[in-house]
Amino acid sequence: MIPNFKAHPWHGISAGEEAPDVVNVFVEIVPSDTIKYEVDKETGFLMVDRPQKFSNIIPALYGFVPRTYCDNAVMKLAVERGATDVTMGDHDPLDICVLSSHNIHSGGLLMKAIPIGGFKMIDGGEADDKIVAVMIGDHAFGHFRDIAELPEAEVKRLMHYFLTYKNLPDEPAKCRIQEVYGAEHAKKVIKASQDDYAANYGG
Repeated sequence: MIPNFKAHPWHGISAGEEAPDVVNVFVEIVPSDTIKYEVDKETGFLMVDRPQKFSNIIPALYGFVPRTYCDNAVMKLAVERGATDVTMGDHDPLDICVLSSHNIHSGGLLMKAIPIGGFKMIDGGEADDKIVAVMIGDHAFGHFRDIAELPEAEVKRLMHYFLTYKNLPDEPAKCRIQEVYGAEHAKKVIKASQDDYAANYGG
């Protein structure tokens, strides 16, 4: 009898055969969550990271691309785009948020998504890119292919979350968004994060 086996969501699942054009996404948090969950890197289980502060609820599905890592290659892309204060990647898998009009009630699942852009977020001197993608087949968002096609209000809603989710009201901003980029650069970031993963963990 074959024992039950669950692949580690970061190391045991590929970024997808069509990456960076279409990527696998491991979803950690859904918009209804009032707790920020994060995959424990050692065990692969979802663990409680912290309660979401105040009204900062993630406005899209949020997780990471498997077998990616943000280190030197991702950092170099940020420097090339003008972030001269960046000294490293954030040493985590590449973050991704997926736009969908469907109500998905819990994380801990896999889906395929199409990257359409992202935010070059700089957090305390670390490159912490946030890729924006759409869920394949979604009837409201699935046809978008570049972040420039999204309504401006949707982009600003995502930006506001990432700029404020770590802050209390009386605290200064801890991070900034260096730029909003389109699908072409998002794919470069994904490829760089795959290269960083291979350099640190093998191909």
